[in-house]
Amino acid sequence: MTEILLAKFNQWTQGKSSLEARVSIYNMIRDIPYAIIPELIDPERYTKIFTAGKGSCTPKHFLLCEMYQKLGMTVLYAYYPFRWDEVEVDYPTKLRKLARAIPTSYHVACKVEINGELVLVDATLDPAMERLGLPVNKDWDGLSDTLLPIVSCGEEQLYHPSEASHIKPRLDDKSLAFYKELNSWLAKVRRSFSDQ
Repeated sequence: MTEILLAKFNQWTQGKSSLEARVSIYNMIRDIPYAIIPELIDPERYTKIFTAGKGSCTPKHFLLCEMYQKLGMTVLYAYYPFRWDEVEVDYPTKLRKLARAIPTSYHVACKVEINGELVLVDATLDPAMERLGLPVNKDWDGLSDTLLPIVSCGEEQLYHPSEASHIKPRLDDKSLAFYKELNSWLAKVRRSFSDQ
């Protein structure tokens, strides 16, 4: 565990029971503002999420996995195919057009063993995304499944943390153009809500 990860882990868990620590880690990761930064979607570079101050599903769940393993929990990566143009959000026209042009993408979450069962733990969307009508997991009890922010268009795939290198972002030109426009739009949405 890197120095910054260890410092954050200690800060988020100190003096807490195992359940409280689990929920605290979850809340802190969930609250990192959502944005897609392709260079963070890497099992070697995801900790730069702290310097970037934002991140998408993959780096957030790489972080969640590492911290939960430090708590002694068994964690798997859950991989879901989905289409950006099927996400239930009112995209601006240009963004909707870009979303239609990109092929199937993949969402990453975690499956965590809790009380002998694999529980879906998804910390992707920060609370500001609720204003767009997206399903934000605000009050997770640390025990039950959370909601996925997407509707999967295929079968769930599970990966052991040692297989993290198999989780690759889509970095073709159309996807990169969509990510850039999405990040710009989300930044505007955040500013408009913070001005109110």
